[in-house]
Amino acid sequence: MKFNIMKKGFLFAGVLLLLLHSVSSQASSGIFSDWVSAKPRHSNLLKDALRDQTPNDEPSELWSPLPDQGWRPCGECSGPSGKPENSTGYLQVFLDGGLNQQRMGICDAVAVAKILNATLVIPLLEVNPVWQDASSFEEIFDVDHFINVLKDDISIVKELPYEYSWSTREFYATAIRETRVKTAPVHASDHWYIENVLPVLQSYGVAAISPFSHRLAFDNMPVDIQRLRCKVNFQALTFVPHIRALGNALVSRLRYPSSRSDPELGLIQDFTYRKTFRVPHKFVVLHLRFDKDMAAHSACDFGGGKAEKMALAKYRQAVWQGRVLNSQFTDEELRSQGRCPMTPEEVGLLLAALGFDNSTRLYLASHKVFGGRARLSTLRKLFPLMEDKKSLATLEERARIKGKASLLAAVDYYVSMHSDIFVSASPGNMHNALVGHRTYESLKTVRPNMGLLGQLFLNKNMSWIDFRQEVVEGHQHRHGQLRMRKPKQSIYTYPAPDCMCRP
Repeated sequence: MKFNIMKKGFLFAGVLLLLLHSVSSQASSGIFSDWVSAKPRHSNLLKDALRDQTPNDEPSELWSPLPDQGWRPCGECSGPSGKPENSTGYLQVFLDGGLNQQRMGICDAVAVAKILNATLVIPLLEVNPVWQDASSFEEIFDVDHFINVLKDDISIVKELPYEYSWSTREFYATAIRETRVKTAPVHASDHWYIENVLPVLQSYGVAAISPFSHRLAFDNMPVDIQRLRCKVNFQALTFVPHIRALGNALVSRLRYPSSRSDPELGLIQDFTYRKTFRVPHKFVVLHLRFDKDMAAHSACDFGGGKAEKMALAKYRQAVWQGRVLNSQFTDEELRSQGRCPMTPEEVGLLLAALGFDNSTRLYLASHKVFGGRARLSTLRKLFPLMEDKKSLATLEERARIKGKASLLAAVDYYVSMHSDIFVSASPGNMHNALVGHRTYESLKTVRPNMGLLGQLFLNKNMSWIDFRQEVVEGHQHRHGQLRMRKPKQSIYTYPAPDCMCRP
């Protein structure tokens, strides 16, 4: 009898140890990141912010459009720069990165084709190593529109002629080829391409440039090349029809909300919108760049304890062999320099301090948030009318974009361009692309002052009144006011004066 009890005791202990080991392993891999990341880090500010979240019926200056700054898009008035009669050959480019990095690469590819008088083959988008997305150009962008808008500027083909069909991605992956250009420096000049790529085109009739990310300079470029890059970015690149249709549906549902049940299942009771006699709602898009990749690369501490640190360390080791540039600094140093991405809680406090209240309709544009629902719970407390793709669209509507990071990002980009206000939590490619595009269209965009916010969040004794005053004063000139591009800065983020003109 005693032996049986002991045997059962050992068995129970063994099962318990296995369970604890499983929990530990899953926590370190990020599966239980929801569980480890739930505790607010700024509870005093949060408590007062929630108390201060009374809707104000007075018209807020926050929602007023940007004043006229005297600049207009000049891409349309510049006209085509003229297409050469004879092509020097076919230009291929292989683009890596996410949607917005690829978008900038496409614009540069058109410009390089123009510089070389080459025929551009629709760019090949590499499989994204982080999100494992293999979406092609044709699955994201409207190819026929792209070709038609640029038909008077350069020649574009959807695929190479039969005699060059050997020039594939697989072909260049197997060996060193004379037609592949691997030596393009970051931010190369137009003269570099004429001297190094044009001879390849003239000798072989085709040149393939890989890698091709940030491979064309922004400075000392001919005006017509700069204007062409603007034309590609702001006119030629439009999303495929089903992305635009879903984006329009989401915008409509944000402006004219209706009753819904169980948003997680996408069971929406009523998608009929009677706009007659109804005033459209204004809404904010928040791009919350707080995925695991961003959190791990920052080397910052986000308060998730040992399990979170283990998960991020394991991810860094797997993706970058443990090498992270910021790891030489302490968390406090990184935050004081504004080099830590804001958590959903911190973004919520920023929005509340700026004057957005719990009646604000907020659309969350984001890939999977590190920490999941638990991490978002504080933001949702502050902004209960927060929506995203899952809450606004049915399972059937989301079927064509499910699991495809580039298409998911494209929908968010489209909704962001149709919002009254856009807020990006942390700098990055999507931030840069949307800040530039919304500047071009004179739309309101809040750019967080990361250095200021990092220092404010480090002060655990700051009152809500003082925090709110510091935030408002520190963001007076960060609501989308036009800023002139400086040397080495991107025309896709700062479109004036290259893409914009004074009437």
